[in-house]
Formats: sequence, structure tokens, C-alpha cells
Amino acid sequence: MDSNLKASLSSLRSNLASAGPIDEELQDLLKQLDGDIRQLLERRAAAEAAPGESTTYGLAERTQEISAKFAAQHPKLEPALRELGNILSSMGI
Repeated sequence: MDSNLKASLSSLRSNLASAGPIDEELQDLLKQLDGDIRQLLERRAAAEAAPGESTTYGLAERTQEISAKFAAQHPKLEPALRELGNILSSMGI
């Protein structure tokens, strides 16, 4: 499942690059979300976190909130954010 997540993040980054100017609030939210997801993937890869242990709980919900909040301003980003949220949700994150 991590490969799907990485592919979705890559797609989102690509969409961000072609989306034109992104307001500072969205940039900050996406940077925080990206950092949290990277941290989670690193911990999983290193097997440092015990099952269920996570300071990144609710990433799927946060992703969906960001998607809904900025869908009108950045319609090209919404599908990638929605897909990312679905992947995170299916992973139980």
C-alpha cells in the first residue's frame, strides 16, 4: 500500500507544479501533511513505531478537509487530494 501512497504523493506534487500560483495557506497545509506522511512512511520502513502508534492519526480526514476547502480555488488539485485521502483512509491512517 505504501507504493500507492508514494505514487499518489508524486501525482499530487506534479499537479501542484502545474497548478499555477498556490496561496500560502494551502502551501502550509500541504507541506505539513506531506511532512506527516513522510514521517509515517519512514517510521513504517524502519519498523520503529508499534502498531497503532502514530502522531499522524487523522491524515485521511485532514486530506479530505484540505481537498474540500480548496476545491473551488484549485480544481486541478482536488482529484489528487481526494485520491490521497482515500489511500490514507484505506490504510487506516
